Amino acid sequence: MSNLVEINFDGIVGPSHNYAGLSLGNLAATRNAGEHSYPRAAALQGVAKMRHNMAMGVAQGFFLPLPRPDVGWLEALAADDTTEPALMAGAWSASSMWTANAATVSPAPDTADGKCHLTVANLVTMPHRSHEWPDTLAQLQIAFADTAHFAVHAPVPPCFGDEGAANHMRLARAHDAPALEVFVYGRMGGPFPARQHEQASRIIARQHGLAEDRVLFVEQAPEAIAAGAFHNDVVAVTNENVLFTHEQAFADPAGTYAAIEEKCPGAQVVEVSARAVSLADTVSSYLFNAQLLTPTDGEMTLVVPEECRRNDAVWKWLQDMLAGNGPIRHVKIVDVRQSMANGGGPACLRLRVVADPAAVDQRFMLDDTKASAIEHVVGQYWPESIAPDQIGSDRLAERVRDARARLLDALHLSELV
Repeated sequence: MSNLVEINFDGIVGPSHNYAGLSLGNLAATRNAGEHSYPRAAALQGVAKMRHNMAMGVAQGFFLPLPRPDVGWLEALAADDTTEPALMAGAWSASSMWTANAATVSPAPDTADGKCHLTVANLVTMPHRSHEWPDTLAQLQIAFADTAHFAVHAPVPPCFGDEGAANHMRLARAHDAPALEVFVYGRMGGPFPARQHEQASRIIARQHGLAEDRVLFVEQAPEAIAAGAFHNDVVAVTNENVLFTHEQAFADPAGTYAAIEEKCPGAQVVEVSARAVSLADTVSSYLFNAQLLTPTDGEMTLVVPEECRRNDAVWKWLQDMLAGNGPIRHVKIVDVRQSMANGGGPACLRLRVVADPAAVDQRFMLDDTKASAIEHVVGQYWPESIAPDQIGSDRLAERVRDARARLLDALHLSELV
């Protein structure tokens, strides 16, 4: 009997969580630039979401916030009083909380050597994220250190932008079965950057040992990127043999669906028409940046942000879907408002890894005891709020470093200091 299950690794929201508006093309992030942020509430909302998923029987892991402010980044900039504020703010970014961008994952059933392969994303398109990967890689190398089960790779060359699992999907009859891996890339030329380079995806597929007939490379629709879908997971998500997608997610929807059906017979496409839900409503509600999960009861469930309930068009579509006989049987709502205000929904906050949980370093696997420990440290030491003019202050830097160190100590991961 297979011990492989889907584990969702969520990023714990860091104590420097702030709204500096550094991500061009991320409409929520730029719209809320300069607002007060609430790191404590953000982190507690994230833990509550993880608890919510554990209650459904979903295996849950986590990653730690990265060291902030990043002194190495500031040194690389030769930062001084004349340095552009946005570059300075990049040293404080808590964007690693969105672990969908941490890496691309190919589980053991898909790879030539029967190991789960993870390639850390280089995130070179956005300066504030381009310096994340060394610290993210350090965590991946500890969490997935068992070389009998895992192979962890350095990033692809920086001339090819790679944003990780946010542009990667997997379709199979079950999580522990061989799958079709779908890599989604963008083309330059629109008003916002296309963050996933086609060659980055092809390099990863080769590096992971994926068979040519079990991969698909698909172009994201330019109009989706222009509307604010800076990653594919803003307009499409998969689970087992189901693709849940907006009509305008891909440059060639009909060709994409046909190729999926050819390579993955039995795959089901649940498409939301643009007439029912516009791209604007899609991006503002993050309908597709949801977690599509199969709980232990076997009834596929869509975990959406509260913003979906507030959007009349989206909520009507969801209710109509539930009234039908489709593969998605339930819709659950979670409150991740602090993440949403910076442009990340439930799916941004997690990296999906199909593996045997026993093969993972258990310090990264969540249970009620660890969740309570995280909540205690966050409640005691995370800043309640951060004002824009606090970014860069020595006092805040000291508090942020102390808060993270206390969390690492509580979770017995002090080697990540």
